[in-house]
Amino acid sequence: MAAESLAFAPSDAPARQKLLAAAITLIRRNGYAATSVDELCRAAGVTKGAFFHHFASKDRLAVAAAEHFTSVAAGWFMAAPFLRLEDPVDRLLGYVDFRLARLTDDLSQSTCLLGTLVQEAYEKSPEIREACFAGIKGQAGGIEADCAAAIAAHGLSMDPHGLALHTQAVLQGAFIVAKAAGSVEPARDSLVHLKRYLAMLFDRPMEGESA
Repeated sequence: MAAESLAFAPSDAPARQKLLAAAITLIRRNGYAATSVDELCRAAGVTKGAFFHHFASKDRLAVAAAEHFTSVAAGWFMAAPFLRLEDPVDRLLGYVDFRLARLTDDLSQSTCLLGTLVQEAYEKSPEIREACFAGIKGQAGGIEADCAAAIAAHGLSMDPHGLALHTQAVLQGAFIVAKAAGSVEPARDSLVHLKRYLAMLFDRPMEGESA
């Protein structure tokens, strides 16, 4: 869920906002364990005292960063042009296209903070895990109504919640494979296959492919 570019907050932003922006940037780039409080403070341009004024611990910052990332992502998707399409299948395919368009060669900017965080902290910090899962479920929830409408329109016997969550599983897995490969191309390929799966499921030929 790439929702925020690798740019730190403006110099006149509040300290809390600077720390959240620094956390999103550095954790996506370096991972959670490798990102220290000292490094976060340096990147944000704030003192350690300011850090602990706003966050009791690094874990608390991580939870807040996951929640902020989720909120920013929701804003991006609420304004996405595919939501204006009339047909729910078109909206689902448009959603995948929207995710494809947000992939860049900079993996730290394209990949998802939530997936990065939860892979490292799911056992150590239930609070971080729950915040990450809430964000991932929220993203799935954003397309669940379209999944339900498309399933009903085509007379399929499927769980719309499961289908919506499946799209997120593909996305997060695509990000992991891209990181392992050191290239964004596997993520692009995975999303194209996801789009092809949805198109086949709802009997909608993809452009350039026969029915």
